[in-house]
Amino acid sequence: MPLYKSITVNSQTTVKIWKIEESFEELFNPKQLKNSSLQRVNGMKSQLHQRGFLSVRQLLETFGYTDFDLFYDDNGKPHLKDGKEISITHSFTFSAVIVSSQKVGIDVEKQRDKITKIAHKFVDYEFKYLTKKADNYINKLTVIWGIKESLYKLFATPGMLFKTHFLVIPFSMADKHTIAWIDYNGLKKRYNATFLEFEGFTCAYAIEE
Repeated sequence: MPLYKSITVNSQTTVKIWKIEESFEELFNPKQLKNSSLQRVNGMKSQLHQRGFLSVRQLLETFGYTDFDLFYDDNGKPHLKDGKEISITHSFTFSAVIVSSQKVGIDVEKQRDKITKIAHKFVDYEFKYLTKKADNYINKLTVIWGIKESLYKLFATPGMLFKTHFLVIPFSMADKHTIAWIDYNGLKKRYNATFLEFEGFTCAYAIEE
């Protein structure tokens, strides 16, 4: 069972990361899936996506939940029937889940050079402290994307833009922590953001203060 990492953020918040090493057949158990999830996984064209979806269900079990405890609202935001907050992510060979009594969001991203080509689509204020020629430029861009993706998942409101409505305060890679803000339609809220790197991937998560 490749539970890759478990992080106790605080007494109310836990992050768990799964390294997806199993085949689809090893992960798939139709008895553990509700009908809507079964239809969804069977409709996926990519086995990579299928394995990511199923590995999240494995992670749910490590928290003591099953697929039947999970549901989604009209905006696609996941919820747990017991009222706790949850956020879910998967990318290539890793998936992650965060569960908390506070509002939370999480994202896992593979570190890739192509992020530099789309940076202008999600970075604005942050260009003031980014150095394009720095060795860690791609790493920092990936952190910023991950934090903003986490905020988007946390807030789950159509119309929010990464570039316009989310702001990540300057940080160093060694800190593994920073502050992020949402500024949207008169609402301004501050969030604690944490990030970590492993095997060419970045995981970031945001927690409402």
